[in-house]
Amino acid sequence: MRKILSSLFLITSIVSFGQNYHKYVNPMIGTGGHGHTYPGATVPFGMVQLSPDTRIDGSWDGCSGYHHDDSVIYGFSHTHLNGTGCTDYGDIMLMPTMDEPNFDPKEYGSKFSHSNEKATAGFYSVKLDKHNIDVNLTTSTRVGFHQYVFNNTGQANLILDLNHRDKLLYGDIKIIDNKTIEILRRSEAWAKDQYVYARIEFDKPMQISKTEANQENKKDFYSGTVVKVSFSKQVKKGEKISVKVSLSPTSYEGAKLNMSEIKDWDFNKVKKEAEQLWDKQLSKIEITESDKDKLAIFYTALYHTMVQPNIAQDIDGKYRGRDNKVHNGEGFDYYSVFSLWDTFRAANPLYTLIEKKRTADFINTFLKQYEQGGRLPVWELASNETDCMIGYHSVSVMADAMAKGITGFDYEKAFEAAKHSAMLDHLGLDAYKKQGFISMDDEHESVSKTLEYAYDDWCIAQMAQILNKTEDFNYFMKRSQSWKNIFDWNTGFMRPKKNGGWDKPFDPREINNNYTEGNSWQYSFFVPQDIPGMIDAYGGNEKFEAKLDEMFNSESKTTGREQADVTGLIGQYAHGNEPSHHMAYLYNYIGKPEKTAEKVHYILNNFYKNSPDGLIGNEDCGQMSAWYVLSSIGLYQVTPGQKYFNTVEPIFKNSRILLNESSIKVIPKFEKGEYFVDFNLLNPIKALEHNAFGYDYLIVPVIHAENKSFKDKLTISLSNKDNLEMYYYIEDLAGNRTDRFQMYLKPLTISNSSKVFALTLPKRLVESKPNSSSQMVSATYFKKPNNYTINIKSTYNPQYHAGGKDGLLDGINGSTNWRKGDWQGYQSQDFEAIVDLQNLKEVSNFSATFLQDQRSWILMPTKVEYYSSTDNINFTLITSVANDVDTRRDENIIKDFNFKSAKPINARYIKVKAYNFGRLPEWHIGYHDKGEAFIFIDEITIK
Repeated sequence: MRKILSSLFLITSIVSFGQNYHKYVNPMIGTGGHGHTYPGATVPFGMVQLSPDTRIDGSWDGCSGYHHDDSVIYGFSHTHLNGTGCTDYGDIMLMPTMDEPNFDPKEYGSKFSHSNEKATAGFYSVKLDKHNIDVNLTTSTRVGFHQYVFNNTGQANLILDLNHRDKLLYGDIKIIDNKTIEILRRSEAWAKDQYVYARIEFDKPMQISKTEANQENKKDFYSGTVVKVSFSKQVKKGEKISVKVSLSPTSYEGAKLNMSEIKDWDFNKVKKEAEQLWDKQLSKIEITESDKDKLAIFYTALYHTMVQPNIAQDIDGKYRGRDNKVHNGEGFDYYSVFSLWDTFRAANPLYTLIEKKRTADFINTFLKQYEQGGRLPVWELASNETDCMIGYHSVSVMADAMAKGITGFDYEKAFEAAKHSAMLDHLGLDAYKKQGFISMDDEHESVSKTLEYAYDDWCIAQMAQILNKTEDFNYFMKRSQSWKNIFDWNTGFMRPKKNGGWDKPFDPREINNNYTEGNSWQYSFFVPQDIPGMIDAYGGNEKFEAKLDEMFNSESKTTGREQADVTGLIGQYAHGNEPSHHMAYLYNYIGKPEKTAEKVHYILNNFYKNSPDGLIGNEDCGQMSAWYVLSSIGLYQVTPGQKYFNTVEPIFKNSRILLNESSIKVIPKFEKGEYFVDFNLLNPIKALEHNAFGYDYLIVPVIHAENKSFKDKLTISLSNKDNLEMYYYIEDLAGNRTDRFQMYLKPLTISNSSKVFALTLPKRLVESKPNSSSQMVSATYFKKPNNYTINIKSTYNPQYHAGGKDGLLDGINGSTNWRKGDWQGYQSQDFEAIVDLQNLKEVSNFSATFLQDQRSWILMPTKVEYYSSTDNINFTLITSVANDVDTRRDENIIKDFNFKSAKPINARYIKVKAYNFGRLPEWHIGYHDKGEAFIFIDEITIK
């Protein structure tokens, strides 16, 4: 087969191809389904996103503030997120109304029709039906421009509601004169402390007609945690009121300065300038295509990659740093909104092609955030680190830029910051560094974190190599092989480990807390840093191909937790979420480009449409669209940090790309076997070079035992992939070694609570300490404090089994991180169990331990009852212990519902009954979904 990328031209300088590219853009794409995009006006990478808000309830499909299924607009706010899975923004909301002003959103909201709505790049318009008002919106980089046409005579109002959407920490509205207002809004949502300063200018004098403020409420100044003001004017039929709103992250003065972007009141001029900005930006990639839907899909996808990250500094360069202090600009543009877990895969590689300067600016922003906030961004929003996702993927962006020779940032500082992120001891990194993987006991999402840390470590190694740091290169290359410690060579899947061994039961289709927004199928091919090693682990090309085929051809059904992100299924491949995005290209690495082309073309043609539901999953700040842009023109970068792109046959006849600082070249037709191309898109490559590791990476042993707890004795065995020599020793729980360090020859037996340590050696142990070995793995086993048994009458959720029924009597207490799997979960039911003490006993202490995490729908039981019996038939109530934990508390809380009887009670059977809270309370975000609370229980203690 001939791989064709026949007409990809490289252009030397910014060129206008003479087309109105903005007209191809359909911002409605992704506003329906689970796309989470917004339709409003913005300019490339602008600070302002001026868009309608149809959702104010915090619902998941309303993350952008707008959903195409809705029929009511509550206002027009100036900040919006593009395709995220968390709710934030919606700052500085204005809503035009008529007659008497009202601050109830249900009253000031208005019905609208999509037939009276128009959205293009840089412009949005709609008719508000309730009061017959036409709304037109456009923007510059830092200023939103509103034009309202009131089609009825009467009192026109502009409602300014600082309590719109997010929790208001503090707000104030300062009246400068009857045409000018200054605003501060500090809010809490996903970003815990977001600052937005704003300046509003009216083209006509306005009068204050209604106010509400719970701190200062006096003439010309209104402040508090509830702040709302209505501005009014008598209008004639057809009269216009224009409003300009500038934003600043730093100060009132910054907002005033930023207002200078739009000096007059010519709406059409500003609209045209916004469109010209988009024409220039979108012209960076030109395709030859006659199908209008394909043009709309492509240029909207390109558009969606360019509405973030957002410029986050004032015109004079001042910005708010991650330390929440205002800093002066230092020769680069400071940005915000870094969804790096998503965008490192395709959006950032796309930027290295068409946004060289911005790539350097993004990295300089990273480095300032490292200096001012203490570490590189993970998922930064409005100068707040949300820590929403996993990994430290800013290092991928930096390594990729360095590999491609992009300059404009300090390579040494970038390496320093990258190494700092990798050497921290949080989020499972301490265990990862110590034992070469993260287990369920250490951290939730342990499989995904191990895999993504390993890739990020490889990126750091590439940076070290460029900087001739040999010791660091070797150290991080070794760490990048840690994926092998969670690859189960028997099943061919990346699996979670618990207490030194494989967690059971295992279903690769199951979505659970061991993976980030996915299952084992969707993570078992994430080794972009060592694809030859991954292929070898699967048994070579043929077996690897068979495994890929199995994934794509399996039943498109997952088990376990409902995960709205897992959409766009082809077998177990899930295009609606990022971990799958590279997988179709893996066929290229085994010489099967026809299969890559088949899968890629199917996705391009079936999962992207010119309609509101035209995205198969969350847009995720341009990643979903960047996959389309690159793949449709025949490129994709499976391994950011290398300077190579995969190739696939493009779906367009011709493509031209404005490549940074390149001469005009025509890419030749690729010959058979040339599945890759270098960063300059010039030189086809038959096979990629991979850094040699220079040694065999020794995988840690797997420690097997029937259970973590036991009654009398427990048998323990060790195994590894290649039957290499393994050594072990045993400690008691006080840390005293009870055995010497010795070679493993046969299963071990313990009769007391113990901790087993084991490692793999390439040859027999010399003296008492190996000079070359795997990392050390350990497992801890507990002898049960009694021989009690339990009969659980309720049915626990299989996701939250805590090791089965014995997990409630094993003497092992779960932590506040319930995602590690040590708690039993019961939803929509009470918990009831009977403990058999095995014979009549005098007991006086009763305890059952529960956990609350209200954000995850886990609430304390309303009460816990204890009953006693001698025959397991007739039970007598001992006591009822009421809950005293506030359901609104945000932190995770553990509570013992305990009772001590004044007199011993003679019993053999103790019944424990915990009453479920039931439907979530009205204030809870899950109430509108008719959510039912969980009970999470760990340990029952009877003495």
